[in-house]
Amino acid sequence: MIRHRPFGSGHPYALTEDQRVPAAPLAGEVVELRVRASAKVSAIECEWHEEGAPAISLALTRAGDTQPAGTQPGNTQPGNTQPSDAQAHSDQPDGEKPDGGQADGGHLAAAQARAARAAAGSWCVTTPALEAGRRYRYRFRARLADGGSRTSRWFEVTAAVWSEGGGKLHGERIVPGSVRWLSDGDGVRRVRFELELDRGEHVVGFGERFDAVDQRGRALDAVVFEQYKAQGEHGRTYLPMPFALVVGGRGWGFHVVTSRRTWYEIGDTIRVEAEVGPEAELTVRTYDGAPARVLDAFLDDAGRPVELPAWVFRLWASGNEWNTQERVMAEMDRHREHDIPVGALVIEAWSDESTFTAFRGAVYEPAEEPHRYADYTFPADGPWPDPKGMVDELHERGVKVLLWQIPLQKTRPHPRHQAAVDARQLTERGYGVKEAGGRPYRNRGWWFPLALMPDLSSPEVRDWWTAKRRYLVEEVGVDGFKTDGGEHAWGHDLRYADGRSGAEGNGLFPVHYARAFGDLLRAAGKAPVTFSRAGFTGSQPHGAFWAGDEDSTWPAFRNSIRAGITASACGIVYWGWDLAGFSGEVPGAELYLRAAGTSCFMPIMQYHSEFNHHRTPSRDRTPWNVAERTGDDRVLPVFRRFAHLRERLVPYLVEEARKAVGGGAPLMRGLFFDHPDDPAIWRFPLQYKLGDALLVAPVTEPDISEISVYLPEGAWVDVWTGTRLDGGQEVTLPAPLDRPPVLCSAERWPELSAVFSV
Repeated sequence: MIRHRPFGSGHPYALTEDQRVPAAPLAGEVVELRVRASAKVSAIECEWHEEGAPAISLALTRAGDTQPAGTQPGNTQPGNTQPSDAQAHSDQPDGEKPDGGQADGGHLAAAQARAARAAAGSWCVTTPALEAGRRYRYRFRARLADGGSRTSRWFEVTAAVWSEGGGKLHGERIVPGSVRWLSDGDGVRRVRFELELDRGEHVVGFGERFDAVDQRGRALDAVVFEQYKAQGEHGRTYLPMPFALVVGGRGWGFHVVTSRRTWYEIGDTIRVEAEVGPEAELTVRTYDGAPARVLDAFLDDAGRPVELPAWVFRLWASGNEWNTQERVMAEMDRHREHDIPVGALVIEAWSDESTFTAFRGAVYEPAEEPHRYADYTFPADGPWPDPKGMVDELHERGVKVLLWQIPLQKTRPHPRHQAAVDARQLTERGYGVKEAGGRPYRNRGWWFPLALMPDLSSPEVRDWWTAKRRYLVEEVGVDGFKTDGGEHAWGHDLRYADGRSGAEGNGLFPVHYARAFGDLLRAAGKAPVTFSRAGFTGSQPHGAFWAGDEDSTWPAFRNSIRAGITASACGIVYWGWDLAGFSGEVPGAELYLRAAGTSCFMPIMQYHSEFNHHRTPSRDRTPWNVAERTGDDRVLPVFRRFAHLRERLVPYLVEEARKAVGGGAPLMRGLFFDHPDDPAIWRFPLQYKLGDALLVAPVTEPDISEISVYLPEGAWVDVWTGTRLDGGQEVTLPAPLDRPPVLCSAERWPELSAVFSV
């Protein structure tokens, strides 16, 4: 009838229509109290009690009747608890136009738009200003149109104050006098402090970042979030970490040792703000040395990457509309027909979209225990008549197979058949993530809304969840899993089996998720090849990663390169992106081939396309479809050349990845790793090294025939012409579509020249 959640849904960047704004107010601030109510409610009043003062009654107004008041400024900047009302409402979800019309963007954009339209029936009122040291209680009474009434439970709020004391901060390089603690009537909430930063030092890291390589002069936060496209423009990421390298000058790095949310402003100092737990204690670990040494020390704390098999360095193929065995094999036949070698196939649309354990169309009886392959019958006229036979044939062709996963148990539509069994087991056994009151948590996000979420912090739950998928590895023979969607844990009020609250456990959920599937693969004697987009500190040992959902645009291309450089700087070895983007209209031939040429020199080379309701013309990102759609006869031969070059690069990539896993510099790395004291490299932030020998200069603008490239210290060889060039200078190189600017260190050229001579 009426609903008020003081902290809303837990969305880290937006307000909800039933929350307190700000959720954690400062002394002197007024508060807007919001309530969601059904259409039967005709009036609502708030009974407001200030400690030591008589109660007052505050009448709520329906949203739209008056201009909302009482909101406080805020965004991702340190010191703010919520984004401002204006920001929250002016920032339409990607995929929805301001007028409510549906923008181009596929089924994910449509789902997000539906979620945005669901916020209706909101009421609000503004309180008097809150004073420090006082406790306030409030509740709501709703009058119904039929004459009845409803009363909510009591809520409490106190005002917070920044002060010099309150907790313990451990660490070095902390600016004297900069430490402040935020406390309210229930304890310490946050700490704020500054780290020293010299002139000329650059700050790189914070996980995977799409907006910039060097974060100096910028503000950001570290919270796991599913930003559907335009991550760079929004300053958000699936894969944050409270770790950064400080490059140039003294050379050092720092790790804010927490899984809670943190904020940063990088200016004359590094200003840090962090949530703290009941213990009111925080450690900042610092490391001295060159970037590789700092990263190596950080990985001692975070966990070290694990070497993956050579096949991950071959071309990966994927399309969300490949939803039948016939379609999958047809696309693989086209690869063979066009002589485009492929090493890995990701099948996203394979399952019944209910359990994510059974192939769509399979006939079987629901069961309490995990199924084996023999329990399923696959109709000859069904979408997947012979999954094992298909995988066997793909293996004979040298193609490995990964299946898509999601860490949720759907509840809409109401679960039936095996999904009903799984949902019942999850709730009856207490296997789900819970809310503070003990109720099962239901997904508060826009994708798979209200789904249950298994508590993968528990080894028992990890084993239960993955046992239902064990037959896929042991009997069907799949080689890995695309562990998508690890960003669904919202809210400080969540509770995990390992004892953590949502505030400290939500960021670790994607780490547990990838770990669970890696352990499943290991148990079956396979390499732990998972392919995730979400993560946090501790994700480094768990498989490969990709940059998530992105449009097919030049800005998205540039953002994705930044993401690869920054993720690698934090210890992610196996990283890639959906080359040329996966969403929207098919990319033009130039963008597609520039992206393919760059991806050929990245750790993971993959193409992928978003579901588009099987409309024609197709939006697949296969080279033959792009060739057909663009009418450009260069696409197929140039892409073929890159695919074959990639095959020849595999031994080099294996060797260089082994060095990175063993404690060396990252496989893909910004020039600052090898040349931290060269100020010129910062004018070329998208250039990077691939291993010790190769220097890559991506072409990220249209209509380019030549490009300025910076050559750091040393001797270099243009891999296409064999021309030797001296380092320490900026040169202009030709940049034809089929020859992306790449240089090799002269020392390694004799062993690598054959890779480029074909």
